[in-house]
Amino acid sequence: MSSQTLNQKQQEAVLHTEGPLLILAGAGAGKTKTITERIVEIIKKGTDPRSVLAVTFTNKAAKEMKERIVSRLEDEHVIERENPYNPTPVIKTFHSLGLMMLSEQSERLGLLKHPTILDSSDSLSIIKKAVEQLGIDPKTHDPSKIRSIISREKGDFVTLSDYRKKVASAHMDIVASVWRVYDEELKRQKAVDFDDLIVRAVHMLEDHIDIRTQYQKRFKYIHVDEYQDTNGSQYAFVKLLIDPSNNNICVVGDTDQNIYSWRGANLRNILNFEKDFAGTKTILLEENYRSTGNILTLANVAIKKNTVRQEKNLFTSQGEGGKINVMPSWDEQAEGELVAEKCKTLIEEGQDPRNIAVLYRANFQSRVLEEAFIRANVTYNLLGTKFFERKEVKDVMSYLRAAMNRSSQPDLKRVFETPKRGIGKVTVAKIFANEDIPASAQIKVGKVYDFLDKIKSAVETDPLSHIMQMIIVDSGMEAEMLEGSSEDRERLENARELVSLTIRYDDTPAQDIIAQFLEETALQSDQDNDTKEKNGVRLMTIHASKGLEFDQVFIVGLEHDLFPHKNIGNRKQSKEEEEEERRLFYVAVTRARKHLYLCYAELRTIFGQKQINAPSEFLDDVPEDIKELHDLYYKQNGGAVVYF
Repeated sequence: MSSQTLNQKQQEAVLHTEGPLLILAGAGAGKTKTITERIVEIIKKGTDPRSVLAVTFTNKAAKEMKERIVSRLEDEHVIERENPYNPTPVIKTFHSLGLMMLSEQSERLGLLKHPTILDSSDSLSIIKKAVEQLGIDPKTHDPSKIRSIISREKGDFVTLSDYRKKVASAHMDIVASVWRVYDEELKRQKAVDFDDLIVRAVHMLEDHIDIRTQYQKRFKYIHVDEYQDTNGSQYAFVKLLIDPSNNNICVVGDTDQNIYSWRGANLRNILNFEKDFAGTKTILLEENYRSTGNILTLANVAIKKNTVRQEKNLFTSQGEGGKINVMPSWDEQAEGELVAEKCKTLIEEGQDPRNIAVLYRANFQSRVLEEAFIRANVTYNLLGTKFFERKEVKDVMSYLRAAMNRSSQPDLKRVFETPKRGIGKVTVAKIFANEDIPASAQIKVGKVYDFLDKIKSAVETDPLSHIMQMIIVDSGMEAEMLEGSSEDRERLENARELVSLTIRYDDTPAQDIIAQFLEETALQSDQDNDTKEKNGVRLMTIHASKGLEFDQVFIVGLEHDLFPHKNIGNRKQSKEEEEEERRLFYVAVTRARKHLYLCYAELRTIFGQKQINAPSEFLDDVPEDIKELHDLYYKQNGGAVVYF
């Protein structure tokens, strides 16, 4: 590939090598090719390759970028082909760059040259010890939640001293105390955790002018990919690495693809780039090489309704392509069957199943889809944890199994530990060994057994869906997850999906159906694993699909409160967060190369209740002249005529 294959805007970005450059690259607009060619151009001008730095977010992206750049440098005879001693650009993730710099300066910082990097379980272990050392009740102040708070604050580049200044509750005071002990233990072990790889590198650059100058002179040209996804510490890291005498910083990103605010990504970093660096040259990459014209028309119409963004308009020379398929179904089972049968037809017509993707907003939606694909005998790959393998689903199922079989120790262990109720591992071990336990523990254990008795009694009289609902609410699991993070609230949705799943059995008393239900769910889980390594249709959340592309894309569950998603817990959102659902829709739409199918159900069972759903506001964005509206699809046993 040579610079001749670049379009005018890409060529402009490649040739603008000096000073600050902001490349706003729309989905499928060839940003990686542009960065690659820009780095090649800089090196061809005589710059030492080791003076060029590119920072990405994932090891996979860094590896692919390095391979492309090295290949192009070999093509241009800048470096010798297959010479292992060739100098090459420094291409790292944020974390690996931080580790490299900390290792290089280890003696100065009092760190080991190859410091111990603590993984999440190591960090949690130290935090648990800190909680114990400080005499804090771990049942009231969950060590794992304390760890998550510390990690998020570090990502926002909040130091312990900064955090102490904003302490406004007893819990925050406890977090600060644990954080202090945690930091002391890291220093004692000469270790760093994952967040520290960036935070400590930033502190090093702030505190040591000579080290900062050293790296600013070393990296004459800096590139940052996916700049819209940077958080507070990554933003500070980048700014400190830039030589203020030349401001040779090039960032590539897209305000319309910022979908990770819940991870700490700050959209303001890219919005403020031109203010941060005077004289910034801004180039828009708007020509899309992935999707057909109709798909891009929908993407443009949808995203223009957002206000917190930088304006751009995607276009393509590939023609209009097929119309946007809008496919309503009677309920979620019908929707699942419709999608599975359509995928089956596409595969029979010669479509590679790996080029078909089914995208959904919330993890719990995968359960109905998995069932439909199994019934239709269509091989699929689920990206992420399968429904019945998720911890929260296993927890609810364990209550049911333990109520029916008190000898099942794995289920009893889950029941004792979820939600946290002050029954520790030592107590559980003593119960299983038939040893005496303290009187206080006996009371807690007795309450658990009473609840299991209540479940068993309910099995004789109540529908299975009511029992599932009782387990989730009366066990305390619902309250615990509602008080947690956004991930915890998503886990609650998964648990609630079990209630919806069991509605189908409500015409039969639970005592007559429970064995069949437990058997079916166990068999389904086994069957899912059989398809794990096969080439099948991809099922995944929209978040997981970012960066991927497929010929045929189905977006399911396009209903009000599902997509756009309802904010569980009613926490007040910023304008950027409110608009993130529309950015997520934009990302989903732009995964499609050739055909896009927008699916919704008129009825959907949520937490055991059938609800009539208004179609998503996003469906209103589809222009009438590019829309193909299909007939309402009804699921019928044994397979119905599918209206395509």
